[in-house]
Amino acid sequence: MFVLTELGMRLKEARESKGFSLDDLQAVTKIQKRYLVGIEEGNYDMMPGKFYVRAFIKQYAEAVGLEPDALFEEYENDIPSVQSSELPGHISRVQTRKAVSSGTSSKFLDFIPKILAAVFAVGVVALIWFVVQHYVSTDNENAGSKSDKTVVSKLNDDVKKEDNSKNDKKDSGNKNASSSEDEKKDTSSTDKEDQQKPDENQQKISVVNASGSNTTYKVENAEQFKLKVAATANGKTWLRVKNASGATLFQGQLSNAQSKELDLSKEQTVIIRVGDSTGTEIYVNDEKVEFAVPPTEQVTQNITIQHTAPGQ
Repeated sequence: MFVLTELGMRLKEARESKGFSLDDLQAVTKIQKRYLVGIEEGNYDMMPGKFYVRAFIKQYAEAVGLEPDALFEEYENDIPSVQSSELPGHISRVQTRKAVSSGTSSKFLDFIPKILAAVFAVGVVALIWFVVQHYVSTDNENAGSKSDKTVVSKLNDDVKKEDNSKNDKKDSGNKNASSSEDEKKDTSSTDKEDQQKPDENQQKISVVNASGSNTTYKVENAEQFKLKVAATANGKTWLRVKNASGATLFQGQLSNAQSKELDLSKEQTVIIRVGDSTGTEIYVNDEKVEFAVPPTEQVTQNITIQHTAPGQ
């Protein structure tokens, strides 16, 4: 039976203050429950290795809102240190790949002279073909141009006669066409101005404040306030939705594109606790709300949404 270490007690207290059970924390961090228990009890011997001890403690701390670097410095003597020889085996395999790739590149350099010679030969053949085609086409054009001149001169005479008779008609038609074109320009410019005017009644979602794990959004020009929280196609997340009075409107775990829809039209403010933002999507009136703080920087986030109806 292990007794909680000082570090384990601090992590456990932070977890309980967030309202997380060990099962909730397992869903958020993807760390097996038995390893989470081992961290709280200080039983590091059950871990796969010292490297994973530090990695698991870091993920645990981030999930419950603690700063990992500060914990490592404060409890330096309680946490196993990692030597380079204890790092996972995939690091040494990277060096092996580099050695193999260098040998492959040296073999490739031996083929470069042969490749250049082949490219030069192809270029010479292409140049000869181009010259032959150029002279053959030039001879054919010279032979045909003599016979075509007499035909072209006759056609030109006929065209001139027709153009003289059509010029008078074009002059009168151009005046009418220019006036109609001016009317079209006026109409098109008016349409463009109408299209460029923003729709004052269109829903607008904006970021009011974003700091650390907390972000506040404002929803304007929306008669309704319908919230949809969902897990991504292959994601899994734990969610809790509260109103401004602190009443829980929804709490649970979603996975594999599962979603929950809530009609919050009577609420002005809701707070969403997102356990894993990398696998979570939030929609307001079918419009997706993008995370102001990237999920890669902050996995666990608190999202506050303020709803302002038109006229308020």
